[in-house]
Amino acid sequence: MGNTNSDLYRGRFWEKRPDGRIRCGLCPRYCTLDEGQRGFCFVRKNVGGRMILTAYGRSSGFCIDPIEKKPLNHFYPGTSVLSFGTAGCNLGCKFCQNWDISKSREFDRLTDAASAKEIAQAAKNLGCASIAFTYNDPVIFAEYAMDVAEAAHEMGIKTVAVTAGYITEQARPEFFRRMDAANVDLKAFTDDFYRKITLAALQPVLDTLVYLKTQTNVWLEITNLLIPGENDSDKELHAMTQWIAEKLGTDVPLHFSAFHPDFKMLDHPPTPPVTLTRARAIALSKGLRYVYTGNVHDSQGASTYCHHCGQVLIERDWYRLGGYHLKNKNHCDTCGAVCAGHFDEKPGIWGGKCVPVHLGR
Repeated sequence: MGNTNSDLYRGRFWEKRPDGRIRCGLCPRYCTLDEGQRGFCFVRKNVGGRMILTAYGRSSGFCIDPIEKKPLNHFYPGTSVLSFGTAGCNLGCKFCQNWDISKSREFDRLTDAASAKEIAQAAKNLGCASIAFTYNDPVIFAEYAMDVAEAAHEMGIKTVAVTAGYITEQARPEFFRRMDAANVDLKAFTDDFYRKITLAALQPVLDTLVYLKTQTNVWLEITNLLIPGENDSDKELHAMTQWIAEKLGTDVPLHFSAFHPDFKMLDHPPTPPVTLTRARAIALSKGLRYVYTGNVHDSQGASTYCHHCGQVLIERDWYRLGGYHLKNKNHCDTCGAVCAGHFDEKPGIWGGKCVPVHLGR
């Protein structure tokens, strides 16, 4: 554990270059920084020839959320999760819906401060089953998230990364071995979209998804935000869902989420509900067993069904659970087929409420 003063905390995942600059190895941008220069993410900085984390130990705020909001539908349904983020991001999404946090260059956004142990203790005191690193991408505050995760595990609290998966092969193992679950935001399935609209690249994200599924025990779910005219064509949806089925398997839950105009894409209309329904049908046609719709009121598209007999296993209305038909943790109570995921004998009772909390010293 390093110095908890965010102005002095030394980062990891970097190297010194022969010309005196330092090169970040955390994300595929590999930013090379002169003295005093910040990376694309804005929170990693060259100070005296070392990588300094300017947002370590500081947060844009804490909130107790339902785990379904992350979204994770197969990771202890109905439980509460203590969620927080920092500032900055290593992607440049023109449609960012948390742009006031992820694009922030003003550190007065970081109004809350807490050590790793304080966050873990707060989660335990508040009765949260897990801690989520979210709002902006935890990859850029990896060291802080990793420290919090270690403290959380010591107290029996699980950890969740909500991420775009834009991380290097070298940094993946260190980061994800401290996570119990991840929702990876697969922005689209073309490199053209990633290059033009997120200022990033597709392949590293696909590599992260394959790594998580084949090399770790991290519970994985995927979110795909559908933007009209940009990434919602039948061709792209067929290609993406076929790739998921072949490379990740049919048990990985996939969430299609509705776009709402924001940030630099105010000229695009909201996603019609019919688009989500169409995307879900395409994914199901590829054999994917658990496909959901989000950001719209669609109880059918939000609920979990038995892949064998079609019984409703978990009924959802927004983030609230209704009928619950799993027995022995993860078996359909009608036919006995196994539902993939992590479940307790009974679902949590947190409900759909989101409660802001303040952990500042």
